[in-house]
Amino acid sequence: MKKWLLALLTLILTAGLAACGTSEDNTSGEGGKEESKKIVVGASNVPHAEILEEAKALLEEKGFEMEIKTFNDYVVPNQALDSGELDANYFQHIPYLESQMAEHGYKFENAGGIHIEPIGVYSKEHTTLDDLPKGAHIIMSSSVADHGRILTMLEKEGLITLKEGVEKVKATIDDIAENPKELKFDTEYEAALLPQIFNNGEGDAVLINSNYAIDAGLNPLKDSIAIEESDSPYVNVIAVREGDADKPAIKALVEVLHSKEIQDFILEKYEGAVVPVKE
Repeated sequence: MKKWLLALLTLILTAGLAACGTSEDNTSGEGGKEESKKIVVGASNVPHAEILEEAKALLEEKGFEMEIKTFNDYVVPNQALDSGELDANYFQHIPYLESQMAEHGYKFENAGGIHIEPIGVYSKEHTTLDDLPKGAHIIMSSSVADHGRILTMLEKEGLITLKEGVEKVKATIDDIAENPKELKFDTEYEAALLPQIFNNGEGDAVLINSNYAIDAGLNPLKDSIAIEESDSPYVNVIAVREGDADKPAIKALVEVLHSKEIQDFILEKYEGAVVPVKE
């Protein structure tokens, strides 16, 4: 009997200590749940991952550690965020984020806009858009979310006219009303492949997102024959799962990326090819 009571008391004491240990290790703050001091953020190699690397030390000063995972496409980072592999991602602009949420049912939200990457027009054969011949072969991303952006840019440059009443951010090639030069649009290639397409001399003009252009050694301001204006609404954002934007680590990350130190870094490193914002 004594042995049985001793065993029971030992079991109760062990369980009590375990419970105390769990409470001490895993609970604190509001609701008794400890906020993680580490976040995993997915990003494109350039400029996103470079900007995050610069922000690491400042984020550590706020008490948070950041692990950066790099991606070289526009699909997997959202899949990884949705699955919980990432706490946030930083690679996409708002129209693309919204289109992905609508298409895949992702429950994401925009935690803050960080910068704009103007799309540039690159050509091996021509030095200005006016030089493009009739029937010129124009190569652009297969990402439909970029089509309205590109077509709006070409309309501003006087190359095409979009149909009246069309929401420009959602415009497609089918929404072109006037095309005096009879430009031929090619949307076969993924955005990441466009620098290689350009270097191979394909097409009369190739429209390349600045992150891929910079990563391939191109200078969007010097090497393009035309570039999107810096007031573009296509702001690259920190995307998180719905409800996570107010988490201390995410708020701290956005604050750091909006800091003068990081905004100055962006301006100095990319010389205007990447434009910081605070939205």
